[in-house]
Amino acid sequence: MSDSGKRDSAEQAEFRSYCRDWLADHHPGEPTVRLPQSPLEIMTRDQLDYLQAWQKAAYDAGLVGCDYPVEVGGGGRKDCQRVANEEMQAARTPFFPNVIGLGMAAPTVLHHARDDVKRELLPRLFSGEDIWCQGFSEPGAGSDLASVQTFAEPKGDRWVINGHKVWTSLAHFAEWMIILLRTDKSHKYEGLSYFVVPIRAALGKGVSVRPLIKMTGETGFNEVIFDGLEVDDRYRLDELGKGWQVAMTTLLHERGAGELQAPRAGGLKSRESHSATARSLLELARKTPRGAGTAADDPVLRDRMMQQVIREEALKENQRRARVPALLDHPMRLPLQNKLLASELGQDTARVALEVAGAAATLYMADEHAPDRGQWPLAYMNSFGMTIAAGTSEVQRNILGERVLGLAKSK
Repeated sequence: MSDSGKRDSAEQAEFRSYCRDWLADHHPGEPTVRLPQSPLEIMTRDQLDYLQAWQKAAYDAGLVGCDYPVEVGGGGRKDCQRVANEEMQAARTPFFPNVIGLGMAAPTVLHHARDDVKRELLPRLFSGEDIWCQGFSEPGAGSDLASVQTFAEPKGDRWVINGHKVWTSLAHFAEWMIILLRTDKSHKYEGLSYFVVPIRAALGKGVSVRPLIKMTGETGFNEVIFDGLEVDDRYRLDELGKGWQVAMTTLLHERGAGELQAPRAGGLKSRESHSATARSLLELARKTPRGAGTAADDPVLRDRMMQQVIREEALKENQRRARVPALLDHPMRLPLQNKLLASELGQDTARVALEVAGAAATLYMADEHAPDRGQWPLAYMNSFGMTIAAGTSEVQRNILGERVLGLAKSK
């Protein structure tokens, strides 16, 4: 029995056995399409169709939304999403495409939306039939999120939205967006309200989505223009002017809180892809020629690679603290620690991989001689987005220092 299994309650042990059996019988096998490194980089309809079909199958089997109430489309279980996640990870299944929906929108909707809105939106979110995106960042409001200016003006029992959101992952496929809007220009924080808005149905009728092409050639990011989009007041989450507090729910989960809400299945990639882990790094070193042997024989590189292995294992062990109530003295401590450490670990692992590959690291995906088909330089370039998303590493350190450790605020 795994370490995870030893901690299971009777219900969790039974559910784990069910998940393991179901995955053995329904594992999708080798992907039929080339998958991106991350669900945030889904670019083609073929990729989306493949991944949506997998999420729908897992949801129908009860492996998604396990801990949410039955009346909103969940499984009605207790702390069983963790079990499903662990079994999907062990089985190396594909990731779910609706990562923003599962990890950020679902817990926010659950805690702040009207009951009829929960019943309307959550089942199709869990199944992956409706893809979600996040409308927070703007051209003039990134790390200073409270400075957003996209404005919602009241019109009877509806709101008219005008403004500009940017760096919006998955907007090119999304049906729904969670969005932070300004409803009062005279107050910075109290002037914010939080909505969920349909964007796919409104394309050309108040919403425009424009792709942002990165230096990698990928188009997972977008900018979204709102020009008179009208939405019902029922899609406002919580009270008017409480948008900042609702946004904190979203950000807490984006930074890693609540394993039960965000299935992190993954591991299976197409033959052309892989994940930037220490294990993949070691595999690269063992097959990269270096002198009379391989890069794995280089003592300097071995030391640097082992540092990555140690950091990765330490991060896994630190994440286990989230299951010990006595260690959860502050709600932001572990989520922010894990987000900060994981994003920087991924970047450093990719950087070491480029050193291991040597001159061949300059070869990109189109070159048949590129190590691991050019995925390492791709991972390195994409890693900078991860140290910015959900608040930069500098922001995370400031929050940990000031709000968690109680240090004096920086001037």
